Formats: sequence, structure tokens, C-alpha cells
Amino acid sequence: MPIFALTDEPTLFPRPSLAEPGGLLAVGGDLCPERLVAAYRRGIFPWYDEDSPILWWSPDPRPILFPGQVHVARRLERTLRSGKFRLSLDTDFGGVIRGCAGAARAAGNGTWILPEMIEAYEALHAAGIAHSVEAWQDGVLVGGAYGVAIGKAFFGESMFHAATDASKVAFVSLCRHLDRLGFHFIDCQQTTGHLCRFGAVEVRRGEFTKRLEAARESGDVPGPWTFGAP
Repeated sequence: MPIFALTDEPTLFPRPSLAEPGGLLAVGGDLCPERLVAAYRRGIFPWYDEDSPILWWSPDPRPILFPGQVHVARRLERTLRSGKFRLSLDTDFGGVIRGCAGAARAAGNGTWILPEMIEAYEALHAAGIAHSVEAWQDGVLVGGAYGVAIGKAFFGESMFHAATDASKVAFVSLCRHLDRLGFHFIDCQQTTGHLCRFGAVEVRRGEFTKRLEAARESGDVPGPWTFGAP
């Protein structure tokens, strides 16, 4: 399969079905909000590092998680109920995305959350499209996750923790909030054991596309979000 070069027209993308077996679909373009929204609406997302151009992906199969079916271990459920962490939504998006970027660097794995990525997703957050969940302890941000909402589909991007279980508590709380809002699924992008333990399952691209189309037709839920409120 060829790798497509994007043009200056931000809404034009090749069909996801044309992606190479590893999921790589296109290269180039930019991270302007219009292009990012057009990509996510098609189930395409950017993922690259500082040594490569912008790469656009549509994996097959695709791991998704149904918010109402998230698996929560008993110990984690006790932590959730203990009040150990104070939780919030859309309160410190910048802190969360920078925490995710910093966590990858601290682990020695590099990061795909480059400065231009941070700027781009902060613009999506300002537009009410990207969202964050935060876990706080003694007034300090110690964990969180962020992603992009398109209709009633949520595209999970990354999470981090600086205290044991902080990211897990934040993620489960986000799942339960998305379930209350009627979200169809969370796109997990890449299959990991961590996400599978939460209940993520793989679906073929055709099924993912159908689910995404239905989720788009269900209407947007713009931000800012708060717990207990649409």
C-alpha cells in the first residue's frame, strides 16, 4: 500500500481502508484544529516523534472500550470510594498533557507529545473538543488523562500518574462520566495489557468505522465538562 502525502487542504484525507498493514495511512500536513477534527471524524489520528514528519494512522484491528463495561478491580474500587484523590474535569488540561509528555521522558522512552502537539491539543481544548480528567492530592495534580470527543466517541490519547493509582482512578472516573453522557465507546488506539485489563477489545476497521459513524450522528457534547453535568 502507498503512503499518501497530505495536501494543504486540511479536510482531505485518504480512505482509512487504504492504510498499510501496520496502520500508517498518510504523512505531512499540519496540526491545525480543522485538520485534526477532520482526521478524528474519519478515525485517523497523528502519532510521530521529533525525528519524523507528521504521521497519520488508522490501525486495524482497533482496540475500543465501552464506558459502561469498564472492568474495575476490587482494590481499585476501594481506592475510588476512599476519596484519596479529588477528581475534576477540564480544570487543568495543560497540566495533564504536559504531565503525559513528561512521564514518557522520565521513563526514558521519549515522547510523541511534542511542543507542537501540546499547542494543537490545547487549541482543541479551548474549542471544547479535547477534554481532560485530573486527579489531585493535597492540591497537587498527581494524575490524569486526556482525549478528543467527536460526537459520542471519545478518542483516548494519553494518561500519566505521579502517585500510585492516580491515573487509574482518573480513567475509571472518566469512563463512568462518558457512560452517563451516553458515549458509545472509547478509542484506545493501541492494544496494551493495561487497557485490556480495563476491558478493551479489538474490532476490525469496518466495525470501528460503523460505530464511529453512529457515534458522530448522536451529537456533540462540547466542553467544558464537569462531573455530574452534561
